[in-house]
Amino acid sequence: MREFIVEADGGSRGNPGPAGYGSVVIDAVTGETLVERAEYIGVATNNVAEYRGLIAGLRAARDLDPEARVRVRMDSKLVVEQMSGRWQIKHPDMRPLAAEAARVLPPSQVTYEWIPRAQNKHADRLANEAMDAGKRGEPWTPPTGEAAGPGVPVEGRGEPRDQPQPSGSRTTTEAPTSPSGGEAASAGVPVEGRGELRAQPQPSGSRTATETPTPPPGGEAASAGTPVQGRGELRAQPQPIGSRTATEAPTPTSGGEVTSAGVPVEGRGELRAQPQPSGSRTASEAPTPPPGGEAAKATDDRRAAHNVATTPTVGWGAPPDMGAPATFVLLRHGETPLTPQKRFSGSGGSDPSLSDVGRQQAERAATALAARGTIQAVVASPLARTRETAAVVAARLGLDVTIEDGLRETDFGAWEGLTFGEVRDRYPDDMNAWLGSPDVEPTGGGESFAATAHRLAETRDRLTAAYAGRTVLLVTHVTPIKTLVRLALGAPPESLFRMELSAASLSAVAYYADGNASVRLFNDTSHLR
Repeated sequence: MREFIVEADGGSRGNPGPAGYGSVVIDAVTGETLVERAEYIGVATNNVAEYRGLIAGLRAARDLDPEARVRVRMDSKLVVEQMSGRWQIKHPDMRPLAAEAARVLPPSQVTYEWIPRAQNKHADRLANEAMDAGKRGEPWTPPTGEAAGPGVPVEGRGEPRDQPQPSGSRTTTEAPTSPSGGEAASAGVPVEGRGELRAQPQPSGSRTATETPTPPPGGEAASAGTPVQGRGELRAQPQPIGSRTATEAPTPTSGGEVTSAGVPVEGRGELRAQPQPSGSRTASEAPTPPPGGEAAKATDDRRAAHNVATTPTVGWGAPPDMGAPATFVLLRHGETPLTPQKRFSGSGGSDPSLSDVGRQQAERAATALAARGTIQAVVASPLARTRETAAVVAARLGLDVTIEDGLRETDFGAWEGLTFGEVRDRYPDDMNAWLGSPDVEPTGGGESFAATAHRLAETRDRLTAAYAGRTVLLVTHVTPIKTLVRLALGAPPESLFRMELSAASLSAVAYYADGNASVRLFNDTSHLR
């Protein structure tokens, strides 16, 4: 009996937005690529695109040999767990797709395996090629010399997974997320600190990976304080007093801190119901320079802003009621001894406990959350500082604490415990590479920002399914919180460097049944004053 490996992936530049999938069938014995499939599928979510990629891959394997055993490998934890029968399928868009996938081949012939995104580059590349083709208004076709159908080997593709990603490649793992609890933020600034990078002159309007990503206390990246180019239109939206729009940079106060908005935005998301314009960048894709360079990019941004500004989302123009959302109240842990020292403190270091100041901050957060009175469950990262903070709050609320490993902080490898300046002096080349790409790991095999973002997206999907319609407190770190906010806004990766997140601050994101989200609060520190 023959055995095939099917690798599949899907992506959406908007979530929902312009979407596509890619699938590849590989001979399990020889490693030969037998079939490639890719297609632009119009506007859809990431999960729909991933399921479509799975179905296409299974059908291609069936066409080769309907009796073969098939081992499916995907970097979507959601799809793998649902198809393996370990997770329920609650979303109405997913159920028919999962049922269709299960009918392609007898379940006894198919097994499912989760793999890291780095091992799924072939299918990811095909998905991006399909989305790029769709953007041009063309169907996807294999490049010259590649497989066009079942049984035709793809020449020169023996190691497709090692090929670099094309510009504009999309995945939820590609967001450069500023770290927390000591996470690195940007070139020239100690992770726990904030000042050095802001002092460096930057070209007018420039936005790069090395541009003012300044880490907040605990070593996390901080905001550059520079507005994102081409997004001024969104600032014209009426906002409650003290609120900040999704596209505007937080204003740093003395010491690099950013004043909290402190007021949730009314309604549920001007950005939610809008179809994304072709070529728009979202939380799930790396920034893609559109044709025409910066001018074209700014045009796309203004078009998106115009759509938001001219489409009513309240009153008669509001979308249909989606029911009660799953609401995540996001609490960053209190200070640790490493926070004022401005040192990298991720999930791979000494795992420090709260300082006396940090414990006081946790008590104040507990008082504020008890007054809020809406928290129904408490979920925390497994690290000591988050577990301690969560225990203080949960005791005040009379709730238990559930530990979720997916909420842990980034692992900074050999940089753990060092200041940004010390890392720059000891590992200058590694630091420059890391600042230049979200896919680069810290020295010594830490976790890339891309991998962190992928992990957080999967954790988000799992928790929103488990806590649908409920309000849950997630006690976590700077990188996870900023990543969840960025993904909810559909903001580009560089937006992470425009956010400041203080120790023991509160943020909130609501997730609706249609798969969209609305940021309700960000970096509220009013309870600490």
